[in-house]
Amino acid sequence: MKASKQIRELVLLMFGAAAIAGGARAQDPQEPPAPQTPEGPGKPKPAARGVPGMNDSNTAEENDQQSSWQPDNSPVTGLQNPTIGSPELGHSYWVPGLEYGSTIQSRPLGQQATSGWYANNYVGGDLSLVEAWSHSQLALNYSGGGFFTTSNLESNGWYQQLSLADTMTFNRWQVQFFDTFSYIPESDFGFFGGSGLALPGIGGSLGPSLPGLAPSILPNQSIYSAIGPRYGNAFAAQVTYQLSRRGSITVGGSYGLLRFTEAGNIDSDMTVGNVGYNYALNKTDSIGVFYQFAGYHYSGEPQAIGSHSVNFVYGKKVTQRIALKLYGGPQFSFYRVPIGTQTQSTNGSAGVSFTYAVQRGSINLSYFHGLTGGSGVLLGATTDQATVSASHQFALAWTGFVNFGYSRNGSLGSASGVASPTFDDWFVGGGISRPFGRNVNFTANYSARIEHSNLATCTGPGCSTDYTQNMVTISLQWHTRPFVLR
Repeated sequence: MKASKQIRELVLLMFGAAAIAGGARAQDPQEPPAPQTPEGPGKPKPAARGVPGMNDSNTAEENDQQSSWQPDNSPVTGLQNPTIGSPELGHSYWVPGLEYGSTIQSRPLGQQATSGWYANNYVGGDLSLVEAWSHSQLALNYSGGGFFTTSNLESNGWYQQLSLADTMTFNRWQVQFFDTFSYIPESDFGFFGGSGLALPGIGGSLGPSLPGLAPSILPNQSIYSAIGPRYGNAFAAQVTYQLSRRGSITVGGSYGLLRFTEAGNIDSDMTVGNVGYNYALNKTDSIGVFYQFAGYHYSGEPQAIGSHSVNFVYGKKVTQRIALKLYGGPQFSFYRVPIGTQTQSTNGSAGVSFTYAVQRGSINLSYFHGLTGGSGVLLGATTDQATVSASHQFALAWTGFVNFGYSRNGSLGSASGVASPTFDDWFVGGGISRPFGRNVNFTANYSARIEHSNLATCTGPGCSTDYTQNMVTISLQWHTRPFVLR
Protein backbone atom coordinates (compact mmCIF):
# COMPACT_ATOMS: atom_id res chain seq x y z
CA MET A 1 0.00 0.00 0.00
CA LYS A 2 2.77 2.43 0.89
CA ALA A 3 4.54 2.00 -2.46
CA SER A 4 1.32 2.37 -4.46
CA LYS A 5 0.37 5.49 -2.50
CA GLN A 6 3.78 7.03 -3.20
CA ILE A 7 3.51 6.25 -6.90
CA ARG A 8 0.03 7.84 -7.04
CA GLU A 9 1.40 10.94 -5.28
CA LEU A 10 4.19 11.28 -7.83
CA VAL A 11 2.00 10.67 -10.88
CA LEU A 12 -0.56 13.23 -9.71
CA LEU A 13 2.18 15.80 -9.04
CA MET A 14 3.78 15.39 -12.47
CA PHE A 15 0.45 15.38 -14.33
CA GLY A 16 -0.60 18.46 -12.37
CA ALA A 17 2.55 20.27 -13.47
CA ALA A 18 1.95 19.29 -17.09
CA ALA A 19 -1.69 20.38 -16.91
CA ILE A 20 -0.80 23.80 -15.49
CA ALA A 21 1.87 24.42 -18.12
CA GLY A 22 -0.32 23.08 -20.92
CA GLY A 23 -3.34 25.16 -19.86
CA ALA A 24 -1.28 28.32 -19.72
CA ARG A 25 0.22 27.48 -23.12
CA ALA A 26 -3.20 27.08 -24.71
CA GLN A 27 -4.04 30.65 -23.74
CA ASP A 28 -0.74 32.12 -24.95
CA PRO A 29 -1.62 35.08 -27.20
CA GLN A 30 -0.05 35.10 -30.62
CA GLU A 31 1.39 38.61 -30.44
CA PRO A 32 1.35 40.03 -26.89
CA PRO A 33 3.28 43.23 -26.14
CA ALA A 34 7.00 42.77 -25.58
CA PRO A 35 8.19 42.56 -21.96
CA GLN A 36 10.07 45.44 -20.40
CA THR A 37 13.70 45.15 -19.39
CA PRO A 38 15.97 47.51 -17.42
CA GLU A 39 16.92 49.03 -20.78
CA GLY A 40 13.31 49.45 -21.91
CA PRO A 41 10.81 47.26 -23.78
CA GLY A 42 12.45 44.05 -24.99
CA LYS A 43 12.19 42.38 -28.35
CA PRO A 44 10.11 39.21 -28.74
CA LYS A 45 12.14 36.10 -27.94
CA PRO A 46 13.06 33.94 -30.92
CA ALA A 47 13.13 30.18 -30.68
CA ALA A 48 16.21 29.14 -28.77
CA ARG A 49 18.10 26.17 -27.50
CA GLY A 50 19.91 25.78 -24.21
CA VAL A 51 23.48 26.51 -23.24
CA PRO A 52 25.87 23.66 -24.14
CA GLY A 53 26.67 21.45 -21.18
CA MET A 54 29.97 20.67 -19.46
CA ASN A 55 30.72 17.82 -21.86
CA ASP A 56 29.57 19.61 -24.98
CA SER A 57 31.65 18.90 -28.04
CA ASN A 58 30.81 21.52 -30.64
CA THR A 59 32.68 21.66 -33.87
CA ALA A 60 34.05 24.98 -35.12
CA GLU A 61 31.15 25.18 -37.57
CA GLU A 62 28.60 24.75 -34.75
CA ASN A 63 30.36 27.38 -32.63
CA ASP A 64 30.06 29.88 -35.51
CA GLN A 65 26.34 29.16 -35.72
CA GLN A 66 25.98 29.96 -32.02
CA SER A 67 27.51 33.44 -32.23
CA SER A 68 24.14 35.10 -31.56
CA TRP A 69 22.86 34.59 -28.02
CA GLN A 70 19.86 35.81 -26.08
CA PRO A 71 20.30 36.92 -22.45
CA ASP A 72 18.93 35.30 -19.32
CA ASN A 73 16.12 37.59 -18.10
CA SER A 74 15.21 35.60 -14.99
CA PRO A 75 14.83 37.55 -11.71
CA VAL A 76 17.78 37.71 -9.31
CA THR A 77 15.51 36.78 -6.35
CA GLY A 78 13.95 33.82 -8.16
CA LEU A 79 13.96 30.12 -7.33
CA GLN A 80 16.39 29.15 -10.10
CA ASN A 81 20.12 29.53 -10.65
CA PRO A 82 21.25 32.13 -13.23
CA THR A 83 22.59 31.11 -16.64
CA ILE A 84 24.82 32.75 -19.26
CA GLY A 85 21.93 32.86 -21.71
CA SER A 86 21.11 30.62 -24.65
CA PRO A 87 22.05 30.51 -28.35
CA GLU A 88 19.34 31.50 -30.78
CA LEU A 89 17.82 28.92 -33.10
CA GLY A 90 15.45 29.47 -35.97
CA HIS A 91 13.21 26.43 -35.34
CA SER A 92 11.59 24.49 -32.56
CA TYR A 93 12.75 20.88 -32.53
CA TRP A 94 12.92 17.58 -30.70
CA VAL A 95 15.73 15.00 -30.70
CA PRO A 96 15.48 11.36 -29.52
CA GLY A 97 18.49 9.23 -28.68
CA LEU A 98 19.88 6.14 -26.97
CA GLU A 99 22.47 5.76 -24.24
CA TYR A 100 24.59 2.98 -22.80
CA GLY A 101 26.81 3.14 -19.75
CA SER A 102 28.90 0.65 -17.83
CA THR A 103 30.20 1.32 -14.32
CA ILE A 104 32.74 -0.81 -12.50
CA GLN A 105 32.70 0.05 -8.81
CA SER A 106 33.73 -1.08 -5.36
CA ARG A 107 31.39 -1.80 -2.44
CA PRO A 108 28.17 0.20 -2.05
CA LEU A 109 28.36 3.16 0.31
CA GLY A 110 26.72 2.81 3.72
CA GLN A 111 27.02 -1.00 3.76
CA GLN A 112 29.39 -3.49 5.35
CA ALA A 113 32.76 -4.14 3.78
CA THR A 114 32.70 -6.55 0.84
CA SER A 115 35.49 -7.93 -1.26
CA GLY A 116 35.85 -7.50 -4.99
CA TRP A 117 34.22 -5.18 -7.50
CA TYR A 118 30.94 -5.32 -9.34
CA ALA A 119 29.47 -3.81 -12.52
CA ASN A 120 26.25 -2.02 -13.39
CA ASN A 121 25.19 -1.72 -17.02
CA TYR A 122 22.71 1.00 -17.99
CA VAL A 123 20.65 0.96 -21.20
CA GLY A 124 18.07 3.64 -21.93
CA GLY A 125 16.63 6.31 -24.16
CA ASP A 126 16.99 10.10 -24.25
CA LEU A 127 14.80 12.94 -25.41
CA SER A 128 15.40 16.68 -25.67
CA LEU A 129 12.81 19.17 -26.86
CA VAL A 130 12.62 22.95 -27.39
CA GLU A 131 9.28 24.44 -28.40
CA ALA A 132 9.29 28.22 -28.81
CA TRP A 133 6.63 30.79 -29.57
CA SER A 134 7.05 34.54 -30.00
CA HIS A 135 6.81 35.20 -26.26
CA SER A 136 7.20 31.82 -24.62
CA GLN A 137 9.46 28.79 -24.57
CA LEU A 138 9.18 25.21 -23.32
CA ALA A 139 12.34 23.10 -22.91
CA LEU A 140 12.57 19.50 -21.72
CA ASN A 141 15.27 16.88 -21.15
CA TYR A 142 14.47 13.26 -20.32
CA SER A 143 16.45 10.03 -19.89
CA GLY A 144 15.23 6.65 -18.71
CA GLY A 145 15.82 2.93 -18.94
CA GLY A 146 17.03 -0.05 -16.96
CA PHE A 147 20.24 -1.30 -15.37
CA PHE A 148 21.65 -4.75 -14.71
CA THR A 149 24.06 -5.48 -11.87
CA THR A 150 26.52 -8.25 -11.01
CA SER A 151 26.41 -7.40 -7.27
CA ASN A 152 24.88 -9.86 -4.82
CA LEU A 153 23.98 -6.93 -2.52
CA GLU A 154 21.87 -5.10 -5.10
CA SER A 155 19.25 -6.04 -7.67
CA ASN A 156 18.45 -5.03 -11.22
CA GLY A 157 16.31 -1.96 -11.60
CA TRP A 158 15.42 1.08 -13.65
CA TYR A 159 16.17 4.78 -13.69
CA GLN A 160 14.36 7.93 -14.82
CA GLN A 161 15.47 11.58 -14.98
CA LEU A 162 13.47 14.59 -16.16
CA SER A 163 14.08 18.34 -16.26
CA LEU A 164 11.53 20.84 -17.56
CA ALA A 165 11.35 24.64 -17.81
CA ASP A 166 8.51 26.69 -19.24
CA THR A 167 8.75 30.50 -19.53
CA MET A 168 6.01 32.87 -20.75
CA THR A 169 6.00 36.67 -21.03
CA PHE A 170 2.89 38.86 -21.16
CA ASN A 171 3.66 42.58 -21.35
CA ARG A 172 5.03 43.31 -17.85
CA TRP A 173 4.51 39.73 -16.63
CA GLN A 174 6.88 36.76 -16.69
CA VAL A 175 5.46 33.36 -15.67
CA GLN A 176 7.75 30.35 -15.18
CA PHE A 177 7.28 26.68 -14.34
CA PHE A 178 10.05 24.22 -13.45
CA ASP A 179 10.06 20.52 -12.68
CA THR A 180 12.97 18.26 -11.74
CA PHE A 181 12.37 14.52 -11.27
CA SER A 182 14.66 11.53 -10.75
CA TYR A 183 14.35 7.87 -9.87
CA ILE A 184 17.89 6.55 -9.41
CA PRO A 185 19.54 3.69 -7.49
CA GLU A 186 21.70 5.95 -5.27
CA SER A 187 22.29 9.53 -4.15
CA ASP A 188 22.29 12.20 -6.86
CA PHE A 189 25.24 13.94 -5.13
CA GLY A 190 28.03 13.17 -7.63
CA PHE A 191 25.84 10.69 -9.51
CA PHE A 192 27.87 9.30 -12.46
CA GLY A 193 30.65 11.83 -11.79
CA GLY A 194 30.07 14.16 -14.74
CA SER A 195 29.68 11.45 -17.39
CA GLY A 196 27.10 11.55 -20.15
CA LEU A 197 24.63 9.68 -17.90
CA ALA A 198 24.72 12.25 -15.09
CA LEU A 199 22.08 14.58 -16.56
CA PRO A 200 18.88 13.93 -18.53
CA GLY A 201 18.60 14.55 -22.25
CA ILE A 202 20.83 13.95 -25.23
CA GLY A 203 23.60 16.32 -24.09
CA GLY A 204 25.89 18.08 -26.55
CA SER A 205 25.09 21.30 -28.38
CA LEU A 206 21.48 20.29 -29.15
CA GLY A 207 20.56 19.41 -25.56
CA PRO A 208 19.09 22.49 -23.82
CA SER A 209 20.85 23.23 -20.53
CA LEU A 210 17.93 24.32 -18.36
CA PRO A 211 18.21 26.72 -15.42
CA GLY A 212 18.52 24.47 -12.38
CA LEU A 213 16.52 25.06 -9.23
CA ALA A 214 18.53 26.45 -6.33
CA PRO A 215 19.79 23.95 -3.71
CA SER A 216 17.45 25.47 -1.11
CA ILE A 217 14.48 24.36 -3.28
CA LEU A 218 15.52 20.77 -4.04
CA PRO A 219 15.11 17.84 -1.60
CA ASN A 220 18.69 17.32 -0.43
CA GLN A 221 20.43 13.95 -1.04
CA SER A 222 23.99 14.66 0.10
CA ILE A 223 24.35 11.86 2.71
CA TYR A 224 25.51 8.59 1.14
CA SER A 225 24.29 6.48 4.09
CA ALA A 226 20.74 6.75 2.76
CA ILE A 227 20.87 3.52 0.77
CA GLY A 228 18.78 2.03 -1.99
CA PRO A 229 16.74 3.42 -4.89
CA ARG A 230 14.89 6.64 -4.29
CA TYR A 231 12.77 9.06 -6.24
CA GLY A 232 12.66 12.79 -5.78
CA ASN A 233 10.66 15.53 -7.42
CA ALA A 234 10.54 19.31 -7.13
CA PHE A 235 7.90 21.35 -8.95
CA ALA A 236 8.17 25.15 -8.81
CA ALA A 237 6.21 28.08 -10.20
CA GLN A 238 6.97 31.79 -10.05
CA VAL A 239 5.58 35.05 -11.38
CA THR A 240 7.54 38.28 -11.92
CA TYR A 241 5.87 41.66 -12.47
CA GLN A 242 7.82 44.64 -13.85
CA LEU A 243 7.01 47.60 -11.61
CA SER A 244 9.23 50.08 -13.42
CA ARG A 245 12.11 50.26 -15.85
CA ARG A 246 14.49 48.86 -13.21
CA GLY A 247 12.34 47.36 -10.45
CA SER A 248 10.25 44.17 -10.33
CA ILE A 249 8.67 41.86 -7.78
CA THR A 250 8.83 38.05 -7.84
CA VAL A 251 6.49 35.63 -6.07
CA GLY A 252 7.04 31.86 -6.25
CA GLY A 253 6.62 28.55 -4.52
CA SER A 254 7.57 24.90 -4.81
CA TYR A 255 6.66 21.45 -3.54
CA GLY A 256 9.24 18.67 -3.31
CA LEU A 257 9.33 15.10 -2.09
CA LEU A 258 11.95 12.43 -1.43
CA ARG A 259 10.89 8.77 -1.22
CA PHE A 260 12.91 5.58 -0.70
CA THR A 261 12.01 2.04 -1.74
CA GLU A 262 13.97 0.39 1.10
CA ALA A 263 13.23 0.46 4.82
CA GLY A 264 15.49 2.33 7.21
CA ASN A 265 15.42 5.65 5.36
CA ILE A 266 13.29 8.70 6.15
CA ASP A 267 10.77 9.92 3.55
CA SER A 268 10.17 13.66 3.50
CA ASP A 269 8.07 16.43 1.93
CA MET A 270 9.22 20.00 1.40
CA THR A 271 7.17 23.15 0.77
CA VAL A 272 8.74 26.52 -0.12
CA GLY A 273 7.27 30.01 -0.48
CA ASN A 274 9.33 32.91 -1.84
CA VAL A 275 8.75 36.64 -2.42
CA GLY A 276 11.41 39.13 -3.52
CA TYR A 277 12.12 42.57 -4.95
CA ASN A 278 14.61 42.95 -7.84
CA TYR A 279 16.43 46.13 -8.86
CA ALA A 280 18.66 46.44 -11.93
CA LEU A 281 21.69 48.66 -11.30
CA ASN A 282 22.75 48.51 -14.96
CA LYS A 283 22.73 46.12 -17.92
CA THR A 284 24.71 43.42 -16.09
CA ASP A 285 24.31 43.98 -12.31
CA SER A 286 21.24 43.55 -10.10
CA ILE A 287 20.47 43.54 -6.40
CA GLY A 288 17.46 42.43 -4.41
CA VAL A 289 16.01 41.16 -1.17
CA PHE A 290 13.76 38.15 -0.67
CA TYR A 291 11.89 36.36 2.09
CA GLN A 292 11.67 32.57 1.98
CA PHE A 293 9.69 30.07 4.03
CA ALA A 294 10.51 26.35 3.97
CA GLY A 295 8.51 23.62 5.71
CA TYR A 296 9.56 19.97 6.17
CA HIS A 297 7.34 17.00 7.07
CA TYR A 298 8.36 13.36 7.52
CA SER A 299 6.32 10.25 6.74
CA GLY A 300 5.35 8.41 9.93
CA GLU A 301 7.15 10.93 12.14
CA PRO A 302 5.55 13.56 14.41
CA GLN A 303 8.36 16.02 13.73
CA ALA A 304 7.81 19.01 11.45
CA ILE A 305 10.19 21.92 10.88
CA GLY A 306 9.57 25.41 9.56
CA SER A 307 12.19 28.02 8.68
CA HIS A 308 12.01 31.72 7.83
CA SER A 309 14.88 33.56 6.16
CA VAL A 310 15.47 37.06 4.81
CA ASN A 311 18.26 37.28 2.25
CA PHE A 312 20.03 40.06 0.42
CA VAL A 313 21.19 39.12 -3.06
CA TYR A 314 23.55 40.39 -5.76
CA GLY A 315 23.62 39.12 -9.32
CA LYS A 316 25.77 39.69 -12.38
CA LYS A 317 25.07 38.37 -15.87
CA VAL A 318 27.24 38.85 -18.94
CA THR A 319 25.67 36.94 -21.81
CA GLN A 320 27.75 33.99 -23.01
CA ARG A 321 30.39 34.71 -20.35
CA ILE A 322 29.38 35.16 -16.66
CA ALA A 323 26.42 34.24 -14.46
CA LEU A 324 26.78 35.05 -10.75
CA LYS A 325 24.37 35.04 -7.81
CA LEU A 326 25.35 35.74 -4.18
CA TYR A 327 22.91 35.84 -1.29
CA GLY A 328 22.88 35.63 2.49
CA GLY A 329 20.89 36.51 5.59
CA PRO A 330 19.50 35.24 8.91
CA GLN A 331 17.40 32.08 9.18
CA PHE A 332 14.98 31.27 12.01
CA SER A 333 13.82 27.65 12.48
CA PHE A 334 11.01 26.21 14.62
CA TYR A 335 10.43 22.54 15.60
CA ARG A 336 7.06 20.93 16.29
CA VAL A 337 8.74 18.34 18.56
CA PRO A 338 11.54 19.70 20.79
CA ILE A 339 15.04 18.57 19.81
CA GLY A 340 16.82 18.07 23.12
CA THR A 341 15.54 21.08 25.02
CA GLN A 342 15.19 23.35 21.99
CA THR A 343 12.07 24.25 20.06
CA GLN A 344 13.75 26.83 17.83
CA SER A 345 17.14 27.98 16.58
CA THR A 346 18.73 30.93 14.81
CA ASN A 347 21.19 30.30 12.02
CA GLY A 348 22.15 31.79 8.69
CA SER A 349 21.37 30.99 5.07
CA ALA A 350 23.74 31.72 2.21
CA GLY A 351 24.41 30.66 -1.35
CA VAL A 352 26.65 31.17 -4.36
CA SER A 353 26.06 30.17 -7.98
CA PHE A 354 28.81 31.04 -10.47
CA THR A 355 29.38 30.13 -14.10
CA TYR A 356 32.31 31.42 -16.15
CA ALA A 357 32.57 30.43 -19.80
CA VAL A 358 35.41 30.90 -22.25
CA GLN A 359 35.77 29.80 -25.86
CA ARG A 360 37.13 26.34 -25.06
CA GLY A 361 35.92 25.68 -21.55
CA SER A 362 33.91 26.68 -18.51
CA ILE A 363 33.97 26.71 -14.72
CA ASN A 364 30.94 26.13 -12.51
CA LEU A 365 30.86 26.68 -8.77
CA SER A 366 28.05 26.50 -6.24
CA TYR A 367 27.79 26.74 -2.47
CA PHE A 368 24.85 26.48 -0.10
CA HIS A 369 24.44 26.84 3.66
CA GLY A 370 21.17 26.45 5.50
CA LEU A 371 18.48 24.11 6.77
CA THR A 372 17.66 20.99 4.72
CA GLY A 373 15.37 17.99 5.15
CA GLY A 374 18.12 15.60 6.29
CA SER A 375 18.78 13.59 3.09
CA GLY A 376 16.76 10.58 4.25
CA VAL A 377 19.00 10.00 7.29
CA LEU A 378 18.26 12.87 9.70
CA LEU A 379 15.08 14.65 10.78
CA GLY A 380 16.36 17.96 9.50
CA ALA A 381 19.97 19.04 9.13
CA THR A 382 22.22 22.07 9.01
CA THR A 383 23.96 21.65 5.68
CA ASP A 384 27.02 23.08 3.97
CA GLN A 385 27.34 21.93 0.37
CA ALA A 386 29.85 22.99 -2.28
CA THR A 387 30.49 21.74 -5.82
CA VAL A 388 33.06 22.73 -8.44
CA SER A 389 33.37 21.54 -12.03
CA ALA A 390 35.51 22.62 -14.96
CA SER A 391 35.94 21.59 -18.58
CA HIS A 392 38.46 22.41 -21.31
CA GLN A 393 38.66 21.43 -24.96
CA PHE A 394 42.32 20.53 -25.34
CA ALA A 395 42.27 19.19 -28.89
CA LEU A 396 40.14 19.51 -32.00
CA ALA A 397 37.58 17.03 -30.62
CA TRP A 398 38.67 15.96 -27.11
CA THR A 399 37.36 17.64 -23.97
CA GLY A 400 38.63 17.02 -20.44
CA PHE A 401 36.63 17.70 -17.29
CA VAL A 402 37.02 17.49 -13.51
CA ASN A 403 34.48 17.77 -10.72
CA PHE A 404 34.52 17.96 -6.93
CA GLY A 405 31.87 18.14 -4.24
CA TYR A 406 31.76 18.34 -0.46
CA SER A 407 28.87 18.36 1.98
CA ARG A 408 28.64 18.47 5.74
CA ASN A 409 25.33 17.59 7.40
CA GLY A 410 24.82 17.96 11.13
CA SER A 411 21.68 17.09 13.06
CA LEU A 412 19.71 19.94 14.56
CA GLY A 413 20.31 18.65 18.10
CA SER A 414 20.30 15.55 20.31
CA ALA A 415 19.14 14.33 23.70
CA SER A 416 21.33 14.92 26.73
CA GLY A 417 24.35 12.62 26.82
CA VAL A 418 23.87 11.39 23.24
CA ALA A 419 26.32 12.36 20.51
CA SER A 420 24.93 14.54 17.74
CA PRO A 421 25.46 12.75 14.40
CA THR A 422 27.38 14.51 11.64
CA PHE A 423 28.22 13.36 8.11
CA ASP A 424 31.03 14.54 5.83
CA ASP A 425 30.67 13.43 2.22
CA TRP A 426 32.91 14.03 -0.80
CA PHE A 427 33.04 13.15 -4.45
CA VAL A 428 35.99 13.82 -6.75
CA GLY A 429 36.70 12.73 -10.29
CA GLY A 430 37.52 13.58 -13.85
CA GLY A 431 37.43 12.24 -17.35
CA ILE A 432 37.46 12.85 -21.08
CA SER A 433 34.86 12.96 -23.81
CA ARG A 434 34.76 13.31 -27.57
CA PRO A 435 32.21 13.15 -30.37
CA PHE A 436 32.27 10.64 -33.20
CA GLY A 437 30.60 12.36 -36.10
CA ARG A 438 27.54 14.50 -35.37
CA ASN A 439 25.46 11.90 -33.55
CA VAL A 440 27.66 9.96 -31.08
CA ASN A 441 29.45 11.09 -27.95
CA PHE A 442 31.86 8.97 -25.90
CA THR A 443 32.77 9.62 -22.24
CA ALA A 444 35.17 7.87 -19.87
CA ASN A 445 35.76 8.99 -16.30
CA TYR A 446 36.86 7.96 -12.80
CA SER A 447 35.22 9.16 -9.60
CA ALA A 448 35.51 8.43 -5.89
CA ARG A 449 32.80 8.97 -3.29
CA ILE A 450 33.79 9.15 0.37
CA GLU A 451 31.84 9.44 3.60
CA HIS A 452 32.95 9.97 7.19
CA SER A 453 30.56 9.99 10.13
CA ASN A 454 31.09 10.24 13.87
CA LEU A 455 28.63 7.35 14.31
CA ALA A 456 28.41 3.96 12.57
CA THR A 457 25.58 3.86 10.04
CA CYS A 458 25.23 0.07 9.87
CA THR A 459 25.50 -2.90 12.24
CA GLY A 460 27.45 -6.15 12.28
CA PRO A 461 31.07 -7.11 11.55
CA GLY A 462 32.92 -4.97 9.03
CA CYS A 463 30.86 -1.88 9.84
CA SER A 464 32.74 1.40 9.90
CA THR A 465 32.27 5.14 10.15
CA ASP A 466 34.33 5.64 6.98
CA TYR A 467 33.40 4.49 3.48
CA THR A 468 35.05 4.94 0.11
CA GLN A 469 33.60 3.87 -3.20
CA ASN A 470 35.64 3.94 -6.43
CA MET A 471 33.91 3.99 -9.80
CA VAL A 472 35.05 3.84 -13.43
CA THR A 473 32.40 4.75 -16.00
CA ILE A 474 32.28 4.44 -19.77
CA SER A 475 29.26 5.73 -21.67
CA LEU A 476 28.06 6.17 -25.23
CA GLN A 477 25.24 8.49 -26.27
CA TRP A 478 23.69 8.47 -29.74
CA HIS A 479 20.97 10.74 -31.10
CA THR A 480 19.21 11.28 -34.39
CA ARG A 481 19.21 14.50 -36.35
CA PRO A 482 16.83 17.16 -34.96
CA PHE A 483 13.19 16.89 -36.02
CA VAL A 484 11.86 20.37 -36.72
CA LEU A 485 8.49 21.16 -35.15
CA ARG A 486 8.08 24.46 -36.98
